Amino acid sequence: MRAARLIKMVLLLQGRPSMTAAELARELEVSERTVARDAQALSEAGVPVYADRGRTGGYRLIGGYRTRLTGLARSEAEALFLSGVPGALREMGLQDTASAARLKVSAALLPSLRDASRTAAQRFHLDAPAWFSEPETPELLPAVAEAVWDDRRVAARYRRGDGEVSRALEPYGLVLKAGRWYLCARVTGDGVFRTYRIDRFTGVELEEERFRRDADFDLPGFWAEQAERFARSLLRAEVVVRLTPRGLRMLPHAVDPPAAREALAAAGEPGPDGRVELRLRVESEDVAHTQLTALGPEAEVRAPASLRARFSDDARRLAELYGRE
Repeated sequence: MRAARLIKMVLLLQGRPSMTAAELARELEVSERTVARDAQALSEAGVPVYADRGRTGGYRLIGGYRTRLTGLARSEAEALFLSGVPGALREMGLQDTASAARLKVSAALLPSLRDASRTAAQRFHLDAPAWFSEPETPELLPAVAEAVWDDRRVAARYRRGDGEVSRALEPYGLVLKAGRWYLCARVTGDGVFRTYRIDRFTGVELEEERFRRDADFDLPGFWAEQAERFARSLLRAEVVVRLTPRGLRMLPHAVDPPAAREALAAAGEPGPDGRVELRLRVESEDVAHTQLTALGPEAEVRAPASLRARFSDDARRLAELYGRE
């Protein structure tokens, strides 16, 4: 613990001409007395920490004691700091690690580039959760994250339906989607990769044994494939609809994009009235009613009869409502 604090103190002093005891105490989250003791320890170890006495005094490094990382352009330095996502790092328990890494890089950069972290933060911010939601950080996320970073096998208990199952997993990667955390892992023994919602884990025990990571595993590609498969699995019903040219343009914005792409690709030629009939996969009749209502008169539902009847009733009520004028 103290060794890490001493290293952080050196890095802080490398990044600034000098710092007061109060500033160092605040950054290191210790007392000023501890700062003085740490400065003495560094000096005795050969690190040239010099203490300026007096009200305006402070601590500084002398003799050019610093490392430099040359060859980085400003855009490269700023891109480096964009790699940190503060909220996600905090939830995974990696905030201190990321802070130490940024300090190391900042201390090594040329003076002209040391404001890269500030300029990048002014230009980019990731707000992962969806609107109108207050996602909670899963209690077991830090343990799962530790297993992912260390390639450690885990014995996990997971809620599924009304019961609980146990799995031996090789954790490959974490995904944060709309404020919800997922684990992409390979099931030990059968070699199948699966996706698990971390807030459904009821227990995670890290094993001492490490697994050999498949170098060909592509986390973004795997997640994209799983997300597409999940989206398709929700589309369990089908409707037949006739659309105007404007309705065809509006369709991808009103319904699930995969369903719209599939329907448009298989659509036939326009009829005499210019409308195109197509078959559209939907999650349910209720969802289809909500989605297709957004298309208004640009869409005519042909089947199923029950959904067509709902739109007929909507049209009648609208005519009565607006006909009063």
